[in-house]
Amino acid sequence: MNRIISFLFLGVVFSTTILAQSADIFKRKEIEKRMLSVAKWQLANPKHELYDWTNGAFYAGVFAAYETTKSKEVWDALISMGEKNSWGPGKRFDHADDIVINQTYLDMYRITKNRKMLQPTIDVVAKIKVDGAKGREVERHGIIWWWCDALFMAPPTLAKLAAITGDESYLDLNDNYFRETYERLYDKEERLYARDASFLINAAGEGKREANGKKIFWSRGNGWVLGGLVRLLQELPRDHPYREFYLKQYRDMADRVVELQQPDGLWRSSLLDSTAYPGGESSGTGFYAYSLAWGINNKLLDRKKFTPVVRKAWSGLNTLVHPDGKVGWTQPIGADPRRNFTADSWEVYGAGAYLLAGSEMAKL
Repeated sequence: MNRIISFLFLGVVFSTTILAQSADIFKRKEIEKRMLSVAKWQLANPKHELYDWTNGAFYAGVFAAYETTKSKEVWDALISMGEKNSWGPGKRFDHADDIVINQTYLDMYRITKNRKMLQPTIDVVAKIKVDGAKGREVERHGIIWWWCDALFMAPPTLAKLAAITGDESYLDLNDNYFRETYERLYDKEERLYARDASFLINAAGEGKREANGKKIFWSRGNGWVLGGLVRLLQELPRDHPYREFYLKQYRDMADRVVELQQPDGLWRSSLLDSTAYPGGESSGTGFYAYSLAWGINNKLLDRKKFTPVVRKAWSGLNTLVHPDGKVGWTQPIGADPRRNFTADSWEVYGAGAYLLAGSEMAKL
């Protein structure tokens, strides 16, 4: 029986791989076709409140899909989302998860110049400036961005707002908060971020570890960070005093991530214990493919070194996409590596990561 199941599993993997490689997946038209398929499937299968952080990541990808394909259907979906949210954030003003959706509003404002897409973001950040230091997150955790995912959620929002308004105080706010997270969670030896303080190892060497004894570094969590650095660097002025700090961190993490890619082109949900986590994970892989391809496209990463990595990642990622556009093998919502997903597991941020990756692959 086990042998039969194994053959069936291999057959599914083989057929999915054939589907992924049945056309030239590196041609722009094919990339656009696949992006639209993923976007349309996910838009037809909504999940969570539209202002939720999960949809913040998804709609970042939807906007990237619009930029790449110029699809009116995709643009209409963006407008519908914004109108249903009244162009506002989530309910918690000081929680980074609740302002990630604002990134999409700001990107759309740049096209339309419609003030209603901009003003709610100005208003919520004004509240963060005044009350953030005494808000619930600081009260409970000591710093406002206390988990690494926050570096995707909030910094690009502040940087986009600064670029649009010309108000550099938003960048100052970002620099202060980002530094706090960096000092607490960034492991300079591993060049990776702990998910939060509960995963730190103390001076005596005590703390949570993987089965192989190594530190726990979550794939998607570090994907959030690397993707956040990309979206932050896109917005920062060339002469910004902390630009080199962010750029060095981006390059250091990019170099480390390359070392952890698996032979199938994918990354496992736990970066330092791949053998204990069989099966590639789509959301982490999607964010890495996006972030590394962006670096190549913007001449910040060495093309010769990183292009084979990105091509392998895109090939692997496409083996996880179902024929109808559903992005499978996506780890569910959580805060650490898990073996709790299969070919049928999907989440909106898995589709978002795929669309972001596709937008940069189309340029590559």
